[in-house]
Amino acid sequence: MTDLMTRPHHTRDDHGTLPPPPGPPFVPSEPASPGDRRWPRRLAGGAAVLALIAAGGTAGGVAAERYLTDSRSTSTSTATAPATITEGDDLAAIVKQVQPSVVTVLVDGARSSSLGSGVVISSDGLVLTNNHVVASDGTVSVRLSTGQTVPARVVATDTTHDLALVQATGVSGLTPVTFGTDDSVAVGDTVLAFGAPLGLENTVTSGIVSAVGRSIDTATSAGSEQLSGLLQTDAPINEGNSGGALVDLSGHVIGINVAIATASDSSTGSIGVGFAIPADTVAAAVKQMRSQIN
Repeated sequence: MTDLMTRPHHTRDDHGTLPPPPGPPFVPSEPASPGDRRWPRRLAGGAAVLALIAAGGTAGGVAAERYLTDSRSTSTSTATAPATITEGDDLAAIVKQVQPSVVTVLVDGARSSSLGSGVVISSDGLVLTNNHVVASDGTVSVRLSTGQTVPARVVATDTTHDLALVQATGVSGLTPVTFGTDDSVAVGDTVLAFGAPLGLENTVTSGIVSAVGRSIDTATSAGSEQLSGLLQTDAPINEGNSGGALVDLSGHVIGINVAIATASDSSTGSIGVGFAIPADTVAAAVKQMRSQIN
């Protein structure tokens, strides 16, 4: 079952107040005022139902969205310390290890701005994020976990897998993430999700891998698209987590957060059904994108 998807825009007013929940799909939003921050999202259109097709062929009738969100907050993380964590250990050790490698990706346009998350994949500031985070026109910048914001540019994209590479400038000595592999992931594994949900940078949530091999059929004004083989997690992820890391108990990135399901087109918060692009897919896409960089 395939439904058409739209990507309406939502804005904050000049006082930073969020608008009421969005109306029915396909209704254009009000133009953004200069300087406002808004986020593209993909909401189910038509009957407001998106088919989530499991590997076994079952489908769930829920709305799904992709997201960027508003942010004006900044916080500081602690230094990194490599560690291997077991179930009984304090999850804070994983946060200390991974958080310096998670960034916020901002896009500032003439009339609106948006943001998502990303992960550092090289010490000189190469950042992996979702393509939909940087797809809109505007000036790109990266905010590190320390709160420092530096200029950046998009250097490669993979629209098929909704991934992109962004090069931050004027930085060195950053801590790259370490990727896991798909065969290390099992349903029931404990995971942590890193990113900037609702613009709250340096946020970490926890949950489990609740399913593997999920596929989502979408269509937007840019064309149709299918993401397949996704990890499903109940670790809460929300608008702004796009491009952030889903991490296992060894501190390895096993997925890149990409979408959430919602109970309806007017409900935008996490209901414990989120999706991430698995590590093997990400690794192959990164290798291909790096070959595009001059």
